[in-house]
Amino acid sequence: MELIKEKEPTQLKYPVDWEMLNLGKSSVLKARIGWQGLTTAEYLDAGDYYLITGTDFKHGYIDWDNCVYVEKLRYDQDKNIQVKEDDVLVTKDGTIGKVAFVNNVPKKTTLNSGVFVIRPVHKSYYPRYFYYVLMSEHFKEFLGKLTAGSTISHLYQKDFVHYEFPLPQTLTEQKAIATALSDVDALITSLEQTITKKKAIKQGAMQQLLTPPHKGGKRLPGFSGEWVEKTLGELAEIATGTTPPTRDLENYGSEYCFVSPADLGKGKYINETIKNLSAKGFALSRIFPTDSIMVTCIGSTIGKIGIATKTLTSNQQINAIFPNDNFISEYIYYQLSLNALKIKQMASEQAVPMINKTEFSEFVVSFPTLKEQKAIAQILSDMDAEITQLETKKEKYQAIKQGMMQELLTGKTRLV
Repeated sequence: MELIKEKEPTQLKYPVDWEMLNLGKSSVLKARIGWQGLTTAEYLDAGDYYLITGTDFKHGYIDWDNCVYVEKLRYDQDKNIQVKEDDVLVTKDGTIGKVAFVNNVPKKTTLNSGVFVIRPVHKSYYPRYFYYVLMSEHFKEFLGKLTAGSTISHLYQKDFVHYEFPLPQTLTEQKAIATALSDVDALITSLEQTITKKKAIKQGAMQQLLTPPHKGGKRLPGFSGEWVEKTLGELAEIATGTTPPTRDLENYGSEYCFVSPADLGKGKYINETIKNLSAKGFALSRIFPTDSIMVTCIGSTIGKIGIATKTLTSNQQINAIFPNDNFISEYIYYQLSLNALKIKQMASEQAVPMINKTEFSEFVVSFPTLKEQKAIAQILSDMDAEITQLETKKEKYQAIKQGMMQELLTGKTRLV
C-alpha cells in the first residue's frame, strides 16, 4: 500500500469524508453487573474457565498466564460478558481506561466487574481500528475530562456511552489502518519475547559462571585454581553517603552527580542522576571515585546496584564499595545482582528496612583471579549489551508506532 498525504492543509481536525461516531449508538457495552457478587474468594489457581481482571492487561493485550479461573457457574451466569475474539476490553475501576484487544481466546473466558467489553453493532466499525483509537491520545483526553478534579477512579457506563471517536467511512480504510498498526505491534511483541528469552539466558549464565566450581558452577576454559570467599569488608573499603544541608540551596546545582535509590536499577552504569550538587555541596559530601559500586541499603529498594562512571556522591541511603586491586568492579556488580535477594534478607526488621555499613560489610562474595573475573564480567557484559540493543530497538518501534497512530488515526496520512 502507498501512503498518500493530504495535499492541502485543512482547518478540520479530521478529513471531511470521516465521521464522528457515538459509542453508545454504535456499540454493545457490557460488564458484570453488581448483583452477581463475584468476589476474590472465588478465584481459582486452575480450571477450565478464565476470568479477566484489570491486572491481566499487558501492552494492549491479555496476559493469559496471569489470569485466574472461576467455576463454570460464573462463566454461564452472563452470556453478554463471555469473551470472544475481536472483543475490545476497557478497565472501568481502579486504573481506568486500560485497553486490551482480544486476538485469541485459549479457554472459555468471562470478566470480573472491573472490565467493560465493547462490540460493534451491525459492523458499524472495525473492532481493531476502534481498539487503536482507545489506545490513542483522543481517548486519553476524553478520560481526562471525565476525571478532572475528581479523586474517584471509575469509568461509568452512563459517561462512556457519550464518547465520540473519528472514523473513516469505509471498513476497508479502517482495516488498512488497523493492519498497519498491528504489524508494528507484532514487531514489538517479537522483540519483547526475544528480550525475555535473552534475559533468561543471561540469568542462567550468571548462575553458572558466578558459582564457584566446587559448588557446581561452570568453569570457563583455560582457568584453574581455587576460588576464594571473602566478606565485602575484607575485600574493600565501604562507605555510606551523606546529604548536604537541603536548607542551603547553594549546595545543589548541575555539576556533580548525587546518587539516590531512584537512580539505581536502570542499568549497570550510573551516568546521570535526578538530583545534582554544586561544587559547594560536593565539597561537603562523601566522595566516591569512578568504578565505585553503589548499593541501596535502606527502604523497599534495598539491593539495587550500579557502577559509577565518574567521581560522584550519594545520599545516606547508599552504601558504596570502593574499587581496588582485589577485584573487577563489573564482576562484583554481577555477584551482587545475582544475590540481590540475599542482600534484602540481611535488612533489619523495622518500620523502614535497613542494612548498615557494618552489616553490609559481612556479605560474603566468591571470586577467582582477576583474569578470570574479567573474563566472566566480559561475557555477561556482552549479554547486557545485546539486551540493551534489543531494548533500544523496541523503543524505536514504539516511537514509530506512536507517530503512525498520530498520522493514521487523525487522517493526516491516508492509506489507499
